[in-house]
Parts: sequence; C-alpha cells; structure tokens
Amino acid sequence: MSAEVEHLVLQDTSTLPSLSPARPKRPMKAKLRSAFLPKGQPTYLESFKWFLFGSWWNVLLVFIPLSFISHFVKWNAAARFTLSFLAIMPLAKLLGEATDQLSIRVGQTVGALLNASFGNAVEVIIGIVALIQGEIRIVQTSMLGSILSNILLVLGCAFIAGGFKHHEGSFQATGAQAASSLMTLSCSTLIIPAAYHASYGGTTNSTTGIDDNSKPGLLLISHGTSVILLGLYVTYLFFQLRTHPDLFQHRKAPQQHGGTGSTEEIEEEEEEEEAKMNLPAAVFGLLGVTVVTSFCADYLVASIQEFADHYNIPKAFIGMILIPIVGNAAEHFTAVFLAMKGKMEGTVGIAVGSAIQIATLVVPLLVIVGWIAHKELTLFFANFETVCLFVSVLLVNMLVQDGKSNYMEGVMLIGLYLSGLRRPLLRVQICRQFDDMGGGFDIF
Repeated sequence: MSAEVEHLVLQDTSTLPSLSPARPKRPMKAKLRSAFLPKGQPTYLESFKWFLFGSWWNVLLVFIPLSFISHFVKWNAAARFTLSFLAIMPLAKLLGEATDQLSIRVGQTVGALLNASFGNAVEVIIGIVALIQGEIRIVQTSMLGSILSNILLVLGCAFIAGGFKHHEGSFQATGAQAASSLMTLSCSTLIIPAAYHASYGGTTNSTTGIDDNSKPGLLLISHGTSVILLGLYVTYLFFQLRTHPDLFQHRKAPQQHGGTGSTEEIEEEEEEEEAKMNLPAAVFGLLGVTVVTSFCADYLVASIQEFADHYNIPKAFIGMILIPIVGNAAEHFTAVFLAMKGKMEGTVGIAVGSAIQIATLVVPLLVIVGWIAHKELTLFFANFETVCLFVSVLLVNMLVQDGKSNYMEGVMLIGLYLSGLRRPLLRVQICRQFDDMGGGFDIF
C-alpha cells in the first residue's frame, strides 16, 4: 500500500511546474555592451595601437593628410599625384591587416571569403573611381599591370629570395596547377575580343580603345564573358574552401620510417595566428580604411591627366607600372618574406591567388559596373598587352606544374617582366623626344 501511495505522489509532483527560478533576460544595454566590449579580447586601445603603430610601413600614413591638403589647396599635379600615391600604399597594408584580423574571429571559411573580397580592394576602388571619371585606358592598363606584377614580379622575386635561402622550394603542385589553369582560362577570354576586333580591321579610339564598327559586338562579348568569369570564380572558391581544401595545404616531403621503405606525407602544423584586434575594432578599422582609400584614390585618378600631360608620361606607363605598385607593395614584401622562410605555399597563394582575383573577379566586376553606369569598358586590350599577358601566364603555368621552385625560375620570371616593360618605357622616351622637338605628342 505504501508503495502505491509513493508512486501516486511522485506522479502528481512530476506534473507540477518547476520551482527553479527562471533565467532573467539580459537587458538590451548589456547585450550592446557585450557586443562592443568583448571579453577575453584585446581592448580598443590595444587594437588600434597595434593597427596604427604595429609596422614600420605605417610611417607612410603621414602622407594621408598631405594628400587631402594638396587636393583642397590645389597644389600642382605632381604633388597631388605623388602624395596620393604614397598615401594609398600604407592603406593597402592596413586593409590586409584588418581583413586578416577579422578572418581570425569569424572562422576559416568566412575569413577566406573576406580575403577574397578585400584582398584586392585597392584595385577595385581605383578601378571604379577611374571608370566613373571616364579613364578607360587607366582601368585596363592598371588591371593588366596588377596581374603581370603579381605573376611575374612578385613570384619572380619570391623564387629568387627563396632560392638563395634554400636549395629548392616545394609547394602543392595540384592546387597550384588548378589555380594556374584557371588563370590560363581567364586570360584566354581576352583573346576572343582581340580576335573579334582584328577581324574588323578598324582604327582604335584613343579614349575607349575600340572603334565604332566593332564596339557593339565587343560590348556584348565582354558582358557575357564577365558573367561567366564571375561564375568560374565562385566555383573556384567553393572548390578551394569546401570540397578540395587539402589540395591547397602545405605538405612536407615524404619521410622514411624505421627503414621499412614506406613513405607518407605529413601535413605541416600551421602556426596559429594570434589575434591583435577585437572583432568590433577590426570591423571599424576595415570600414574606415576603405573610406579613406576611396578619397585618396579619387585624388590620385583626378591628377593623372594633368600629371601625364605636364610631364609627358603616357597613361600606359602610369597604369601598368605605377598604379600596381600602390596596391601590391605590401603583398610583395609578404610574399618574399614567406619565401625566405621556406613557406612557398603561401608565396604561390599570394602571387597566383591575387592574379586570379583580379582576372576572374575584379576585371569582370568592373566591366559589369561599367555596363550599369553606361561606361564602355570591354575585355579588349591592345594586341601587345594581350600577347604579353598570355605568354606570362603560359610561363607561370609551366614553372609551377612540378611543385618545386628555385632561383633560376625566378630569374626567368623577372626577365619576362622586364621585357614587357620595354614598350611603356619606350613610350616615355618617345613622348619626351617629341616634346623636345616642340610637338605636342599624346600617346597611350
């Protein structure tokens, strides 16, 4: 009888509501405080102190206010161009730092997407500003110069620096070949507009780079190809980040175990990067630097025409050589530094990966922006520029297919880059000769 009573009592009490105190809801003020003052992360003072004073590269930040002053005070074109040029270089470095710090907080996949989006933010900003101002040739030559500087100059210098430090460098051949193959495909799409334009045999307009006869067809081809290239880039990101990430991870050379003759590849333990900024500080830093960069890019592009006319410097030289230095200078040093430490995987990822972003993301994106803004930007480059790009990509594809590097391969890349510079340098010399003869000679 007592057992039945005890069972009924337990059954009745189980239906009673819980007497444990309900968890109080956090007020909105506390939620905002926890979001903007995260615990266990660097403070805002520590974050921005490292962000602004953590590298000797940031000494160039003093040129930012000078760039603003030169624009509003209406200094001469050389001063405005030079100051804006020097101001954008540390801003490109800060964009990369803020993106890296943000990537640490949000995870590997989202971080990789952020790096893909903001990795070439300077090129995108300069390209959009130049496009809106109608500088079509500056947009085209700067994009081409960025690709060539990455796959020839950056990769070549890194191979030379790593070759002098190590007898031979190694990296994942499969991942590198997948990247270089996509690079070859994207550059092949530039041959189709060039062949279409050559079939008309028309003259070239100095502003848009195309003639009126082939313009409608070139615009149609460029718009369709740009959409395809963007789709290829999204697929490549999915391939690299989700389905085949192991192909882009560094592996050590095969090692022997116990004299049995068996070999296995061992993944190198990646060094965990320490977070130097809290999440809100990284977001604010990224947004702030992007806004400042857009102003400096606007001042830079606005001074190009006067600077080129006054000093008889062709826009091809400014676009192919000077502007790529602005956005890629920090990446150049990073790639060479990684190569000297034997981390060729990171070097190839920076050089080839940045070129892929420009060729399959930035260039098609600018074409589509021009389409929306009614600017006649096409994928048609001059014949010499198209040939240089295709030969450069072909050489890089041949050099990375074995997954090894040495200083001789770097010398070949630098040699090809210097050979391609002969034309813009020759144009500078011709312009100055005509100016000495008293002729107003404008050449692109």
